[in-house]
Amino acid sequence: MRPDDVVPTPDTSTPQPEASFTVANVAQQAAAADVVRSQINSLYNAPGTIPTAASLDPLTDVNPYDRTHSAHPQPTEADWQQYHSAWQTYYQKYYEGYYTHHLTKAQKNLDNTTGSTQGYFHTQPLEPEPDTVSKEEALYDLRQKLLARVQSSARTVRKSRHFVPIAAALSVVLVFLFLQYNRVLIANVEAYVSPGNIDPQNIVIDPSTDVTVTPNPKLIIPKINVDVPVIYDVGNDFDSQMAAMTKGVAHFAIPGANSRPGQIGNTVISGHSSNDLLEIGDYKFIFAQLEKLVVGDTIYINYESKRYTYIITRTEVVKPTEVSKLVYAPTKPVLTLITCTPLGTALNRLLVTAEQLSPDPTVSTPAPAAESVETATIPGNAPTLFERIFGRQN
Repeated sequence: MRPDDVVPTPDTSTPQPEASFTVANVAQQAAAADVVRSQINSLYNAPGTIPTAASLDPLTDVNPYDRTHSAHPQPTEADWQQYHSAWQTYYQKYYEGYYTHHLTKAQKNLDNTTGSTQGYFHTQPLEPEPDTVSKEEALYDLRQKLLARVQSSARTVRKSRHFVPIAAALSVVLVFLFLQYNRVLIANVEAYVSPGNIDPQNIVIDPSTDVTVTPNPKLIIPKINVDVPVIYDVGNDFDSQMAAMTKGVAHFAIPGANSRPGQIGNTVISGHSSNDLLEIGDYKFIFAQLEKLVVGDTIYINYESKRYTYIITRTEVVKPTEVSKLVYAPTKPVLTLITCTPLGTALNRLLVTAEQLSPDPTVSTPAPAAESVETATIPGNAPTLFERIFGRQN
């Protein structure tokens, strides 16, 4: 190195301006940082760090982070109701407009299709669709949709695999009930609305006078409009009695009660108060009104071209097995009519007993001796469907 190249050494005894400027800047930055820290601490509510007025920048009048907040009021029940009402109104108007729009569009398309025969199909512009529709249109659309849904459900039920078996089972039950209990229904109808075969006003008889009649045996009860043939010479077993009662009423002759009209003894005649509708014969309900007879009523029997008059003396209800009620030793001709009671059943037997009034009972002849043939029950109705299947109980 040359002597000329020696660099002079700077004098350090004099303060440098740059160093002095740098220290001042550092102090200012530190003060600014303290202010920022205090403001941040106050923002997060740090205890003990709330800045004072002296520590704030004197150039700043208000601390922008020093804010006060008031508590938000909680919604009341009325606010919630108003909120939900607003949403309901919105959805109602939305769907009303939606369905009305499609209804109006369908009506316009239908009008255009109808007008095509007149040369207006797709030639005239559609009118602008209204944004709202009337209440009547909206209700009509709703009714149509509900009707379509009901019809669809009905078709589904009819096509269901359970519908046919259930309907068939109900039909079988109804048929069974009718076959089992038809006699109850029809007997009650016959007992109260049937006009009968004769008019009581047409029978005017003096009981003390003998009257010549036809040889056909008959039983005549004016009060209940009965005029029916009497079948004699039949067995007292169940089958014989049922067969005879298809042609009228049957003479039920048993030992001790086998007399006929005009003979001293008990003349027993049986008839149906009800019977199954499917049974043959025209006299299934001939005694349906027999319960209306009371003591003092008159009964007539035509036998061998002579009319016999009887006056009712008593009525009694007995069990079907109480045949002994018919067997006794009267001193004059007696008539007993028997039938089933209550109507439509064969639970009991009604006995209507009458004594001969005319012709003179004192000149009657004794009844002939009868064969000793026993019977277990008094005749009744034909068996019901249930009795046919499981056997008769009486």
